[in-house]
Amino acid sequence: MDGRMMRSMRLREAGSPGQSYTASCLCGTAPCLLCGCCPASRNSTVSRLVFTGFLFLGVLVSVVMLSPGVESQLHKLPWVCEEEAGNPMVPQGHINCGSLLGFRAVYRMCFSTTAFFFLFTLLMMCVRSSRDPRAAIQNGFWFFKFLVLVGITVGAFYIPSGSFSKIWFYFGAVGSFLFILIQLVLLIDFAHSWNQRWLCKAEECDSRAWYAGLFFFTFLFYALSIAAVTLMFIYYTHPGDCHEGKVFIGLNLTFCFCLSIVAVLPKVQDAQPNSGLLQASVVSLYTMFVTWSALSNVPDQKCNPHLLTRLDNATVLAGPEGYESQWWDAPSIVGLIIFILCTLFISVRSSDHRQVNSLMQTEECPAGPEVMQQQQQMEVCEGRAFDNEQDGVTYSYSFFHFCLVLASLHIMMTLTNWYRPGETQTMVSTWTAVWVKICASWAGLFLYLWTLVAPLLLPNRDFS
Repeated sequence: MDGRMMRSMRLREAGSPGQSYTASCLCGTAPCLLCGCCPASRNSTVSRLVFTGFLFLGVLVSVVMLSPGVESQLHKLPWVCEEEAGNPMVPQGHINCGSLLGFRAVYRMCFSTTAFFFLFTLLMMCVRSSRDPRAAIQNGFWFFKFLVLVGITVGAFYIPSGSFSKIWFYFGAVGSFLFILIQLVLLIDFAHSWNQRWLCKAEECDSRAWYAGLFFFTFLFYALSIAAVTLMFIYYTHPGDCHEGKVFIGLNLTFCFCLSIVAVLPKVQDAQPNSGLLQASVVSLYTMFVTWSALSNVPDQKCNPHLLTRLDNATVLAGPEGYESQWWDAPSIVGLIIFILCTLFISVRSSDHRQVNSLMQTEECPAGPEVMQQQQQMEVCEGRAFDNEQDGVTYSYSFFHFCLVLASLHIMMTLTNWYRPGETQTMVSTWTAVWVKICASWAGLFLYLWTLVAPLLLPNRDFS
């Protein structure tokens, strides 16, 4: 009897069975026969992963919308390839009507995921613990939330064309700008944690292999950055032309070189013992990627090899109206991979650094006693998700959904290659995308510089 009472008390501490079934099996408050197959895990982690799964599902649907077979079926919808007067539109301009349909479908699909997560951003404001009734909505009722997402998606596909795509493009540009900064913060935090752990391993094991590993990856990232600069000068610039591209590449190369010097200055090292060239090399490589992505949107065929001249009856069409684009070009593929990794990073990890947790609205990694307690709960739950937020949430529900809002906007711009809807129902490449990405790279470099010099400028504040 005493053993049963102790087990009952431990189960109550771990959370009710209904809540565990809810998070593990996505069945609301109803029992689920498959729960025994699910590994024991925290409610906070399970919920974030499922919401991220909703986002990835939207991304998958968007990718399918761009396939030629699906584009042919989209002609049946009322908003595709028709003028306001109802007359069929003759495809013209930069891409054909099929690609235009796919892009407009992506706009609507990403609008639905953005609206879905923005709804939860407002709904989950100021949730402090799982005792708040709204926490049950965050961590359960998955079937009904999926129905809400489907309903918003169906409604989005019947939004009249009008100026929707043009206005939504600018929302996407702003959201993508902010998400690029979030990606850089996550990469800097990852590099800091990586550097710190390998240095600790080197001291514990008294082995130079860890130092050699740090040196190797630092050298590799700088070598890739230099190679990227060389290739960008070869393919995106020409003598006597492409002056904007030369300025962008030269400025970002200079900024990265200066930041690398600042990162190893003695005063910076005294204030930030964990700062070093590994972090600077990661920032430099990411900056070069953003620069490359920006140059791939330059609306000038001389300076952008990703703009192809369309062949029609074996004749090359001259002028800007003859430009087509490769939608699945290398910058888009790399950007999609970085997007997936960073989104998963947001979902499953808390930072080891207080400033990053403050910025991302997450708790610090649990200490030893907390880890032991959670391991005991996992053993008791036996394949169920347990409630680890009764005393306080481990992340800001509202800010997490806001990050997914920005992620939805960013992936929309990535899949559509940042092409803006034109005046004649075309999708055109503009300087807006170029400047948004370049400014985001500059803002990211400034943010990293601030993390290096802030302890020197504000000595009275704790930056440990």
